[in-house]
Amino acid sequence: MKVPLWFKKDANPKYACYCSRVTKEEIIKAVVEYGANTMEEVINLTGAMSNSDCQKKNPLDKCCHKIVQDAIDKGLNIRSRLA
Repeated sequence: MKVPLWFKKDANPKYACYCSRVTKEEIIKAVVEYGANTMEEVINLTGAMSNSDCQKKNPLDKCCHKIVQDAIDKGLNIRSRLA
């Protein structure tokens, strides 16, 4: 295995999207700091899911959509607490 698994405690970086090499932190930042609200806005800001080849690049061999959405939800939660 040559990439860190996002769900492992000490993974660094924690990729949400392996194909585009976008981290969970980048997605959360897009929501909290840049105001993204939707998957489309996050994709436009970060490039997540734009180089899809999940069967080869994602060690879990599946699409990262759910992981990206979970990071968006976390960012929205953080942003609402800061407001």
